[in-house]
Amino acid sequence: MGNSCAKGSEHKTFKWTIDGFSSLLDKGAGWTCSSVFEFMGMIWCLKLNPKDRRRNDAKEHVSLKLKLMGTSMKPDTIIEASFKFLIYDQSFGRHREHLGNHSFQTASTTSGSSCMIPLKKLKTSGFLVNNSCTFGIEFIKVATVKTSSPLETLFVTKMNVFNEAKVYTWEIEDYFALKNPSYSPKFEVGGYRWFIKMYPTSEGNHLSLFLITKQRNDLPKDSGNLVEFTISIKDLENGKDKKSTGRFHFSNNATSLGWRKFISLEDFKHKSKGYLIKGKCCIEAKVAIVGLSKTVVSEIRES
Repeated sequence: MGNSCAKGSEHKTFKWTIDGFSSLLDKGAGWTCSSVFEFMGMIWCLKLNPKDRRRNDAKEHVSLKLKLMGTSMKPDTIIEASFKFLIYDQSFGRHREHLGNHSFQTASTTSGSSCMIPLKKLKTSGFLVNNSCTFGIEFIKVATVKTSSPLETLFVTKMNVFNEAKVYTWEIEDYFALKNPSYSPKFEVGGYRWFIKMYPTSEGNHLSLFLITKQRNDLPKDSGNLVEFTISIKDLENGKDKKSTGRFHFSNNATSLGWRKFISLEDFKHKSKGYLIKGKCCIEAKVAIVGLSKTVVSEIRES
């Protein structure tokens, strides 16, 4: 792989040549990072996925992302950037470009992906020559903005005694008789009461699942627990459960976390998946309290 930079009075272009592109294709989908480069006093890198997929699109695309390295970020700063992703046609001296923009901040250091070209088309075009491709990014504008938005800090106190995860199983005898929403029986973990909330039909074609807690009244304001949990739909025939994991500060002000689109109803009801057998299904929640936690919100002033 090779990199080069060209800087003018306003714009800066970073080029990234990948010699042996087929080696990335052999690895399959996944993001590969370029070396880092500097612009406007900040450190960046380009990311490439040779087999990206758009939502509801079976075609594989070559996609690019821009990442601002975390060492360049400050909690009270937003970096507003506009740029062009580039892929170069080596046969005709042209390039294909996608315009992008992103507000880079400590909680969002990577731009959205831009599908540059279908992989099938890349293989039969001048963009891929002698197993080599050249990508790039051209910065149009980068501006640093101070923010006066609140800054939330999460403090976590590790528990002296290791709190093992507990598993609760909600066995549903007749899924089609459930109300929208429906609730599991309550169960206890770490001295707190919990339950699972399900929307059998969410946004028309998905099943939603959430973990809910009933916090104690004796907790100070903004105090709670940092909780790691996994919600699963059990595969009753093949053992290939559908699961998602989250980590969240549960408090009296934040009692619920989950997934609106946990699984599509098409997949959930498909006979080969084993999630729904003659109206029966099984939902499992694995819950562990990582430690006591507290959030402190402070105002960041513009300088």
